Amino acid sequence: MSKMDNLRAMREAKYAESQKRAATAPSRPKAQAPVAPPAPKKVEERAGAAAASPAEAAADTDELCGHRNISGRTCTREKGHAAKSHRYS
Repeated sequence: MSKMDNLRAMREAKYAESQKRAATAPSRPKAQAPVAPPAPKKVEERAGAAAASPAEAAADTDELCGHRNISGRTCTREKGHAAKSHRYS
């Protein structure tokens, strides 16, 4: 047999072995594991959130992302923006 025939035989043997292994391997469970519900907020956190004034809430929305690119320009989108890209000025 030539070198190419040997390579082909090895490749076919490797493929047959992987097919046999895949047939005997257990499949993943179809149902996902249950996830715990989020913990309820503590009384202090709820009281602190209710005490925040509208002026402070407005100040939070005016904050900028602040991400800097290599050249030093700063992102002008709002803090925590959902857009994947940044907008530099």
